[in-house]
Amino acid sequence: MFRKFLLFIFCSVLLFQLNAAHLKGGWIQYEYIGDGSIANSSRYRITVRQYLDCNSTQNQRDAVVHIGIFNGASNALIETRTVPLSGTDNPDKTTYDPCLSSRPKVCYIIDRYTVEVDLLNIAEGYTLAVQRCCRIANIANVGAISATIGVSYTNTIPGIINGTSFAKNSSPVYAQRDTAIVCFNSPFTFDFSATDADGDSLSYALCTGLTGGGQGAPQPNPPSNPPYAGVPYQPPYTGTTPMSANVTINPVTGLISGIAPGIPGEYIVAVCASEFRNGIKIGETRKEIHIQVADCSLSAADLKPTYITCNGFTLSFQNESSGSVSNYLWDFGVTNSTTDISTDPTPTYTYADTGTYQLKLKVTNTGGCQDSAFAEVRIYPGFAPDFTVTGTCFINEYNFKDATVSQYGTVNSWRWNFGDNTTLADTTIAKDSTWKYPAPVNTNVTLVVTNSKGCIDSITKPFVVLDKPLLNLAFKDTLICSIDTLPLFANIGAGTINWTTDIPGSLSRISNRNIANPLVYPVDTTRYIITLNNNGCINQDTVTVNVLDFISVDAGPSATICQTDTIQLQTVSDALSYQWTSTSGALVDPVKFPRLAPLQNETYYVTANLGYCQARDSVRINVAPYPQVSVGADTVICFGNRLNLPATIIGSSFQWVPTNSMINSTTLNPLAGPSKTTAYTLTVSDTLGCNKSVTDTIIVRVVPPIVVNAGPDTVALPDQPVQLNASGLGQFSWSPTTGLSDPTIANPIVTLPAGTDSITYTVRVTGDGGCFGEDQMKVKVFVGGPEIFIPSGFTPNGDGKNDVLRPVTVGITKLNYFTIFNRWGQRIYTSTELNKGWDGTYKGEPQPSGTYVFQAEGIDYLGKRVYKKGTAVLIR
Repeated sequence: MFRKFLLFIFCSVLLFQLNAAHLKGGWIQYEYIGDGSIANSSRYRITVRQYLDCNSTQNQRDAVVHIGIFNGASNALIETRTVPLSGTDNPDKTTYDPCLSSRPKVCYIIDRYTVEVDLLNIAEGYTLAVQRCCRIANIANVGAISATIGVSYTNTIPGIINGTSFAKNSSPVYAQRDTAIVCFNSPFTFDFSATDADGDSLSYALCTGLTGGGQGAPQPNPPSNPPYAGVPYQPPYTGTTPMSANVTINPVTGLISGIAPGIPGEYIVAVCASEFRNGIKIGETRKEIHIQVADCSLSAADLKPTYITCNGFTLSFQNESSGSVSNYLWDFGVTNSTTDISTDPTPTYTYADTGTYQLKLKVTNTGGCQDSAFAEVRIYPGFAPDFTVTGTCFINEYNFKDATVSQYGTVNSWRWNFGDNTTLADTTIAKDSTWKYPAPVNTNVTLVVTNSKGCIDSITKPFVVLDKPLLNLAFKDTLICSIDTLPLFANIGAGTINWTTDIPGSLSRISNRNIANPLVYPVDTTRYIITLNNNGCINQDTVTVNVLDFISVDAGPSATICQTDTIQLQTVSDALSYQWTSTSGALVDPVKFPRLAPLQNETYYVTANLGYCQARDSVRINVAPYPQVSVGADTVICFGNRLNLPATIIGSSFQWVPTNSMINSTTLNPLAGPSKTTAYTLTVSDTLGCNKSVTDTIIVRVVPPIVVNAGPDTVALPDQPVQLNASGLGQFSWSPTTGLSDPTIANPIVTLPAGTDSITYTVRVTGDGGCFGEDQMKVKVFVGGPEIFIPSGFTPNGDGKNDVLRPVTVGITKLNYFTIFNRWGQRIYTSTELNKGWDGTYKGEPQPSGTYVFQAEGIDYLGKRVYKKGTAVLIR
């Protein structure tokens, strides 16, 4: 007996798994037939469609389903109907694109269960439900636990909403287009569109699949009471992103599109079609199926069904397939044209005229497979959505009127969203409509429209819901003369007007109390209150009219200004208008505070008016010229020199800055002797009228001292040339010029005859601004042969005197070497340059006092070798 029980359990579980492994989803539809057989009831035809794998056997299909009918508000069970199988559909994918890498089998068995029921017309409406367990294992967006999760199919029959009964309603019917091929990591579309027999507006959304039943009760009878738990999706998947965030649904068309997930497998996808009538949501029909993502790829031509432009003649196209395509050929469908083609993968084409064209794309993939696709192209520009709004305030309804322009075709659908955030019912599909807002608000109103040519567009406008009608006053406080009449000005919206006052008996002094712009003529200061009433929307505002019996005007005291300056008059008066004249006839702005710029003494006359009340006054403006100053052009002086700064002024006082390098700085001709470039500024003031100061500046540029070095004294043989070497920046001039090859260069050659003892030469270097410096050197004529003289000692202490031990050559044209050795025989200096020598250091370090050995060798002017050796003393 125990073995039989185990065998029964095993067989039951096996039968359950076999049935569950083929369940693919389903949905419930109902149709209103007419009045029921009992009073205050309606008859409905309810159809349950359950999807199974096309390989399911007869034993794996349900002979009956159990429909639970629940109260739409309390969710209490009202009754259960057990409905037998009524029929079967077998949608099967039989045609495949020739460029598909593999051909996944896509087919379903759709079992239909239909029953007619009479239901009382209750205010709460009804919820219909069928439950079945369990799903297949390892659903891609759920995981391994999917084998323990069931499904609930639901729909709602509306009752009374906002005081209106919607019992006479048929639910939307989903189109049976469930055999689309979806390849992993590839673009795809899946059609979840539905039609509504009542013409209700449908809005589609991805929603969460529902669980139902269990392994212990795979087909509950009756179904459990709603609400039902959602499917536990495996991240990153959710009910609204069941195939990743790359897959979305068009809320208007119900078309799912995007890039399929990269993992092949089955995915639970549920779509909710919300049903709206006159902007009120009356129901929601849910369809849930398993979409298979196959291990395939498509190197083929794939186009959208339709391409349309409603605002121009140009469209861009691309192949919707992501396969390996090597060649493209586009034909844009222009009749009798051979140039409307392109081989570009993503062409852009401009059509010459409106109309409907057939687009063709032919592709060849890298393997040589060819495929073609066709699409309809609609060119109907001139479609511009628009609307107008009229209304008063939130107390009353606002009127919304469609103002869409459709140059081709007729506008055939409208969908309004009035932007009322307090409700979800602020939509409608009527052409023109009204909406009453619960409170003032700043919001946005959106209109989505389509036309008979397939155009769809939307417009969103910011919209202000007022708390009261428009009322703006041109002014709220004004003056008039007691003998005048004043027009009041109000900018208003629609409504009736009523003017009142705060003074009893003064209403007789208003021309018309019921117009926006009445005339008033009060004798005393009066407050006028305007009330605007538009169908209960009320706005109110006030104008104060101050009344004077007379006015006065004071143009201000006389003033003096500097010539070319301006002055603004500070007129004192209660007048509202001013007219000015002047002695010269110059034009003056007719304002209370005119800005004036007279070039000569002027008297200005003002006439001030407050209506017929008038007053006059005048003011004298004297004009004084600015002081004048000139200190001459910038100049240059040599360092250590001085110069006079001659200045001319027109004014009563002056001041030089700076004065620390000046003599007689309180005069207009001071003596300036700056040590560096200096800017001297002279400021001049005047106390005779124009109290403003003027300045002028002269820059005295100081040329720094010019440093000249004529070179060391030297010796020469009679009639033998010796080169002098002076240094400095500028132009050179030697004197006397005796024996010099060129007295205008830095390094002239000197040749002195026999009998000359010596000559002292002065060299002048002239630089910028004619500034110069001078130095001297002596040439002594030596009677004898060529020689190299070495001083016996030197003092390298940096005082500029005898700091360097250098050879003095006579008749030597080339120095082979001049070398210094210390007491240990180490060479510490050597040179081959004439007029160069040792500064007493070795590798940058000062050498100690003592005796040092020198050797020198040169070539004389006859080409003979001259050698000299000896000692010299370094003294510190």
